[in-house]
Amino acid sequence: MTDLSALEKDVLDAIASAASLDELETVRVGAIGKKGSVTGLTKQLGGMSVEERKEYGPKFNMLKNTVAKAIDERKAVLEKEALNARLQSETVDVTLPVNGLDQGSIHPVSQAMDELAEVFADMGFAIAEGPEIEDDFHNFTALNIPPEHPARQMHDTFYLPENADGERKVLRTHTSPVQIRTMKNQQPPIRIIAPGRTYRSDSDATHTPMFHQVEGLVIDEGTHMGHLKGTLEAFVKAFFEVDNVTMRFRPSYFPFTEPSAEVDIQCSWKNGELRIGEGDDWLEILGCGMVNPRVIEACGLDSAKYQGFAFGCGIDRLAMLKYGMTDLRAFFDNDLRWMKHYGFMPLDMPTIAGGLSR
Repeated sequence: MTDLSALEKDVLDAIASAASLDELETVRVGAIGKKGSVTGLTKQLGGMSVEERKEYGPKFNMLKNTVAKAIDERKAVLEKEALNARLQSETVDVTLPVNGLDQGSIHPVSQAMDELAEVFADMGFAIAEGPEIEDDFHNFTALNIPPEHPARQMHDTFYLPENADGERKVLRTHTSPVQIRTMKNQQPPIRIIAPGRTYRSDSDATHTPMFHQVEGLVIDEGTHMGHLKGTLEAFVKAFFEVDNVTMRFRPSYFPFTEPSAEVDIQCSWKNGELRIGEGDDWLEILGCGMVNPRVIEACGLDSAKYQGFAFGCGIDRLAMLKYGMTDLRAFFDNDLRWMKHYGFMPLDMPTIAGGLSR
């Protein structure tokens, strides 16, 4: 009969001395593998009497369990040591300059979003976000968009398959649902901008199926169109970095604002270059208006007490106007030559004091 105590000591010593996972695996196979020394003990039970099986059976199982437990514990230790060794060998000293840093650049859309955030943060606006997959209520109904409105049609909106309840969610067609979620979850005064990705079934030189939009919302007591005009004028001056700008408000229609307006800014084209704030031409940049009382009521607020204004514009279009780009599709071509020409240095963060676009 094999000396179980001696066998246990030999196997446990071999486990403890295993210096790598490969060595530990060799010990495991030699002990509790199909032909291992511990596994082989159970084969001896067949030649034993009933009394001997009752005596040695539990001992064999206990030995096997002890060995297996010791292997698992040693494996955990070796795995941790291997991970630490790998982390040490792959350590990057972040205090040293990175080779090729000048090769990377910030995408103009990301730059424009950072600039927008800086401009509106300086005016006291917070940044709000929401899901890109929306339900009908937040994307349409709460915004006073009736069921027969063209914006709901398949040719304009990306609908997802029906869920178990028969509801069809959509890829949000604007960031206006963020306004609805904010009004439902926050009491006035509210002052936010909602930048993010939006989706519509459209594609040409100035439209893409996925594009970036920023919308603004102010809800408070006594808010009026003068506040809207002043906010937009301050925004245009800061974003385009001009001292003076002439704006024109043209009557328009949006289901979620009343009255509604399209905003044009004075501009000129000289030698193929767009100049904002001077000249005899006009350039449409955004839509805006006073929030429709129905939208305020749909969010559970008192429209007799609160009123506000909202505005929205395409971030991609703002970037095109400011940085002199002519084709929106190039934004998504991943052309490094284009990025090298139009990109921005990663560490040059836009600031009101230091300048937005450097």
